[in-house]
Amino acid sequence: MSAAYRERDDAMISRREFIQAGAAAAAIFGASGFGDWARLAAQQRLSEDDLLGVEPFGNVTLVHLTDIHGQLMPVHFREPSVNIGVGENAGLPPHVTGAEFLKLFDIEPGSPWAHALSSEDFVALAKAYGKMGGADRIAAVLKRIRAERPEATLFLDGGDTWQGSYTSLMTKGADMVEVMNAMTPDAMTGHWEFTYGDEHVKELVEALAYPFLAANIFDNEWDEPVFEAVKTIERGGAKIAVIGQAFPYTPIANPRWMFPNWSFGIREEEIARHVEEARSGGADAVILLSHNGFDVDRKLASRVNGIDVILTGHTHDALPAPVMVGSTALIASGSNGKFVSRIDLDTGEGKVRDIRHRLIPIFSDVITPDPDMTALVKKVREPYAAELARELGRTDSLLYRRGNLNGTWDDLICDALIEVREADIALSPGFRWGTSLMPGQAITVEDLHNACAMTYPEAYRSTMSGKLIKDILEDVADNLFNVDPYYQQGGDMVRVGGLGYTIDIGAEIGSRINDMTLLKSGEAIDPARDYIVAGWASINENVEGPPIWEVVETYLAAKGTVSVKPNRSVVIQS
Repeated sequence: MSAAYRERDDAMISRREFIQAGAAAAAIFGASGFGDWARLAAQQRLSEDDLLGVEPFGNVTLVHLTDIHGQLMPVHFREPSVNIGVGENAGLPPHVTGAEFLKLFDIEPGSPWAHALSSEDFVALAKAYGKMGGADRIAAVLKRIRAERPEATLFLDGGDTWQGSYTSLMTKGADMVEVMNAMTPDAMTGHWEFTYGDEHVKELVEALAYPFLAANIFDNEWDEPVFEAVKTIERGGAKIAVIGQAFPYTPIANPRWMFPNWSFGIREEEIARHVEEARSGGADAVILLSHNGFDVDRKLASRVNGIDVILTGHTHDALPAPVMVGSTALIASGSNGKFVSRIDLDTGEGKVRDIRHRLIPIFSDVITPDPDMTALVKKVREPYAAELARELGRTDSLLYRRGNLNGTWDDLICDALIEVREADIALSPGFRWGTSLMPGQAITVEDLHNACAMTYPEAYRSTMSGKLIKDILEDVADNLFNVDPYYQQGGDMVRVGGLGYTIDIGAEIGSRINDMTLLKSGEAIDPARDYIVAGWASINENVEGPPIWEVVETYLAAKGTVSVKPNRSVVIQS
């Protein structure tokens, strides 16, 4: 953990202090008032200057925001408790979670930083420290940095910006374009943006007040770039070359029929060529604005020389310190608007001499909102306000998605698929986006869409053999756990309902998934037998079925209040 964080931790309320203070408050005010008092106590010990105050360094400041997934309002988002690295990346950040993560980065349990960066004591600490993110808080942070460094600041958006909420789906990303135009990034790249279809993406790009960079997307017919590849920007008396890298496996992870004329890929040789051209053109710093995912970028940094900073996205990792690969700094800035990274560079004479980094947690109860952005967010949400707030049911359980193997949001979705679609087995895709919902809260239309708002939401019902089900699980597992990061082409593991199995992470494809069991009968899955399977988000064209949010709404209407038990049906084989 950086010295700056260590110094600030001394000023934070410790877990023991917090519990002691909380016990006293409960005795005075009664248990019913404790939640509000706890948050007030936390806020009194945590100031905006604690989060944002930094001694200026160097001559260039990069500000990185990525994977916001359409979230304009403050949210809860639980970081994963399971994040498994394989091969050379086993046990390395970001594949460290929970108490081990806190120990690795010298973070005090129970502190604001522990809440922001780990899943430890999530519910209790969320009650204490409140929600995180919000476009108006991000705008306030950005304005402060720009005011401190008016000629030096470079704001870069790592993509997955236009998708993931009810309003972004209803406006086809236009709400996010309007909001981000007001924040005026200097460049962005993308991934889920492409699921609005190539023609609409072009329209939205035309509406941007800044360049959309993607060096790795080419037109299939002419083999020509579809978007700008590089933008060279002068800041602080230095020339900064920004190379854009969109998610390379978009046609595999998402429906190819939505952008049939574009080809993607890592295109390592293209990146190397752009780096060399930038250097020969006098760039003082070369930045890769990437949506590759952390482990892909770690491998890329080891193979392509001359990149000073990789602003990495896609895998939603949040790290309080850079990971150095040779002389390249990998910066991971989290997701859902929870964090903004500030990277100060001392650069000139064709090189970066030194770097300072701070991951800024956006505690929404601490950072004063920017009033102009508050008004703009209200404006874009106003036409949908009543529907966003409509209650569908309640939850007694923490609903979260993030984690390699399962999450309670998808367990709920699988339960709904099995019951409403009358299936034996349910499959829910391993998306990393999706906010968390606290126990005891109402589930609103907005909450549900934060977990499933997308342009191919049809809930299919089909017959699959036991062998096909195993093949699907094996294929997804190889996308996640292949030892070569360049072959990790998907998200997290597909979630299952009505089905149990063991997984051997280190085995070869075809041998990872074993002991498949139909939970309702306890019988082993028969490879030759057919089962009724319900799922959603198929990448195939012309899928038939109701949108997944209708399926879950029907389920919630019947249940009223849901309680999602811990999923113990998927076991990691040691």
